[in-house]
Amino acid sequence: MVERRRELHGKRLIGYALGNFGLILTNMFIGIFIFQYYVYTINLDAILTSVGISLQLIISAISSIIFGILADNKKLGRFGKRRPFLLYGLPIWVFTSIIIWLPPKCPQNNSLFIPTAVFLWSVFIFQSISGSSMLTVHLSMLTEQSQTHQNREKIAAAITFFQILASILAMLLPLIVESILPNPENVKWWEPSGQIVFAYMPWVGASFTLFGLIAILTTFFSIDESFHKVITPKIEQQKVSIRSFILHMRAPIWDKKYRKYLSVRFFNSISGKILGIIVIPFLTYTLMFTGSKYYIYVIVSIISKMVGFYIWRKLLKKNTILKTYMICIISSIIACFLELIFLIELLSAEFEIILFILTMGTILGSMYGLGLFNPPLASVLIYEAADKIEDSEIDESVSNISGAYFGLSSFIMAAGQSLASFIIGLVLTGNNAENSTIITLTLVSMGVFYLISLIFLKRIKLEKKFISKEILSSGVSDEALFRQE
Repeated sequence: MVERRRELHGKRLIGYALGNFGLILTNMFIGIFIFQYYVYTINLDAILTSVGISLQLIISAISSIIFGILADNKKLGRFGKRRPFLLYGLPIWVFTSIIIWLPPKCPQNNSLFIPTAVFLWSVFIFQSISGSSMLTVHLSMLTEQSQTHQNREKIAAAITFFQILASILAMLLPLIVESILPNPENVKWWEPSGQIVFAYMPWVGASFTLFGLIAILTTFFSIDESFHKVITPKIEQQKVSIRSFILHMRAPIWDKKYRKYLSVRFFNSISGKILGIIVIPFLTYTLMFTGSKYYIYVIVSIISKMVGFYIWRKLLKKNTILKTYMICIISSIIACFLELIFLIELLSAEFEIILFILTMGTILGSMYGLGLFNPPLASVLIYEAADKIEDSEIDESVSNISGAYFGLSSFIMAAGQSLASFIIGLVLTGNNAENSTIITLTLVSMGVFYLISLIFLKRIKLEKKFISKEILSSGVSDEALFRQE
């Protein structure tokens, strides 16, 4: 029995990837600059800011699970099964992603100003719930939209390329603003430099959000879920109760192999969040960048991410996904610990820049290579789990569990980012926010978390039948594959 496997190509592939691009671009911009903006410009204390960021991530984590399961159990409607979730939270997400840049200012002598803190926390709650309703469901579509490992690697490459582009744009515009400041070390809202930041950032945030809106709508009209009419006749009649919700979550939680994968994502997400928050303070207070020097980071970011993307794709074609993944993490570990050299006093400015280019370039090139591995690896693990479900076709099983699996993955990532944000808030509270030694050690700590993630990754073993490009891209059905074995 031979049947054609579902894959995404051409306009549909780009259309699918654009949704992730739009969401990630806006969320990444907020994630990178919101700490800097509220602590160094709005004058809110680091601990209150980090509480808001942690609250956002915790709410996002819980919402990811809920929306993942709701999408698994949603009745097939006129616009599909998962597609409608791209629209449910869109208006709230757009509004909160803009209004977050217009908070009440903290008084000059009161960085613990509660109205500003409450404003940030409230906006974050609604932004995280609405964003999770779209991003988690978008991710869970991958396993259903593409049934071959080879095509999922292709999709992951497209998504990773867009994520690299998003990270460059999300960092570029804020750094342009930083570069035109007369004094980037003093940017409180009542200071000349701070007034510039406060005037420009809402417009930058609105521009990113508008693009995100267009990108999500593009994905909505690019996705075809008509195949659900064949594979989900039983799912349409299901209702979500508390009991079914708990039973639904049991599958990914009890999956030992998937728990190892979740541990990898958890510790990787901690490292990624640390870099996202600490990079601008590191440039400003450790490397003492001013003016055009900020563009050094922009150039390093662009070149290293693109080169890393090319290198990891090449290595992925020659090695297994797990082996390439491990090499990628090891390179990050080495580069992170080399950042300890910045603690040595009296280093020449030239040496610091060379060291920065080598270490930060390696970290960024490896970090954005992870996107090539995670979606295909998660999909393989979901197919392995679906294969073990008795009395059910594998397509139906995948449709039943993919939302819960990806939802739990999003939960774990958000939990890791939340922990990282809270730790940084505690570390950088008060005068520590401008302490170069503490900032550098915080950056170096990324290596510890990458090392722990590597330990868990080495314990994952995959079944060959779900990662063989030759088998899964040949158009052989699962039934025929099992007979051949």
